[in-house]
Amino acid sequence: MYSFALECPTTLAEALKQTASGGQVLAGGQTLIAALNQRLAQPETLVNLSQVSELRGVRVEGTELVIGAMTRHAEVAAHAEVRRLLPALAHLADGIGDKQVRAMGTLGGSVANNDPAACYPSALLALGATVVTDRRRIAADDFFQGLYATALQPGELVTAVRFPQVQRAAYAKFRQPASRFALVGVFVAQTAAGVRVAITGAGNGVFRHAGLEAALTRSFMPEAVDGVAIDASTLNADLHASAAYRAQLIRVQTRRAVQHAAKQAKG
Repeated sequence: MYSFALECPTTLAEALKQTASGGQVLAGGQTLIAALNQRLAQPETLVNLSQVSELRGVRVEGTELVIGAMTRHAEVAAHAEVRRLLPALAHLADGIGDKQVRAMGTLGGSVANNDPAACYPSALLALGATVVTDRRRIAADDFFQGLYATALQPGELVTAVRFPQVQRAAYAKFRQPASRFALVGVFVAQTAAGVRVAITGAGNGVFRHAGLEAALTRSFMPEAVDGVAIDASTLNADLHASAAYRAQLIRVQTRRAVQHAAKQAKG
């Protein structure tokens, strides 16, 4: 580690002023602290957002569930309104990392970092969520742009995410045992306009699968997945799993997500 200035603003206005001056945002710190330890990041100033109450909390606005960027994973998992309106999102949050990670990691930090194996991006993309920043609103389809890349401009800060209610949804993840990131995670959401399927962990970033969406829109049954081609040539291959194995995992996790969504609807 090395020396740096630490700013701890208590209002969003203060935080924006400090980031405009070149400060590096510190949300939950689950990625940034490790980068600091390895000197992969060496900011002169850190702006700790943990005391900015405006960026935290869950509320319902009309038909949307609005979650502040600094809301911890554990808070999302346990919140009564999330569990009532979007139980799939609560389930996803409860499966991130371990208890320590869930106690510190934040929704906004995960979304802004856009790790290719993170869970939240798949939820935003499948649910058709909207990322709210201090400057604008960005549809999830336009927000995620590849490996650790998003539509955020320099100094732009995620303040909240707006999730629309859907008919039913579920998330299924095959975890990498050590990190508990997704080797493959699939979030399935049935909406009035059709089914959306978002996949994380399998490529260079979260992505939707048109073939799975079309098949499940025609028939929202696990068996509908079987006839869909999964192109392994576009998927990651590493020491944890081959591209072919990830392709099979996409099929298996999609089936499991659909099964889970169907059980929720019956319940």
